[in-house]
Amino acid sequence: MTDYAAIGARIESLVEGVADEVARMATVACELHHSVERFHWTGFYRVTAPGMLTVGPYQGGHGCLTIPFSRGVCGAAARTGETQVVEDVDAFPGHIACASTTRSEIVVPVFGPDGAVVAVLDIDSDDPAAFDAADARALEAICARVFG
Repeated sequence: MTDYAAIGARIESLVEGVADEVARMATVACELHHSVERFHWTGFYRVTAPGMLTVGPYQGGHGCLTIPFSRGVCGAAARTGETQVVEDVDAFPGHIACASTTRSEIVVPVFGPDGAVVAVLDIDSDDPAAFDAADARALEAICARVFG
């Protein structure tokens, strides 16, 4: 079981007083990636133009550089404002395969203080069905505390 309470406390301690959003994203990505073995790619895609995500701070192999809101799991999270938990990425319509080894994915929308989606937290796993509702709730809470 993932100790999200401890991870969240470490993240909050590290970003306390840090106003820079990109620095906070880098810290969240690093802490999550190195704390949870099943997280094989952990990072953010930032909203950089209407309907467009651009890769931000991440840990792992190369990510896609841009993703339109109309495509993939990240686009779905940004477009709907709802966390996407995908047990089998090959079964997700329009999935964008940035890494051929990815089997499952969770994408959490990140809301700014005004309630608008400013980014998505994307976590990929080479393990099938690596994420569940408990992961979604915990990651949503971490994002809300760090970016909300």
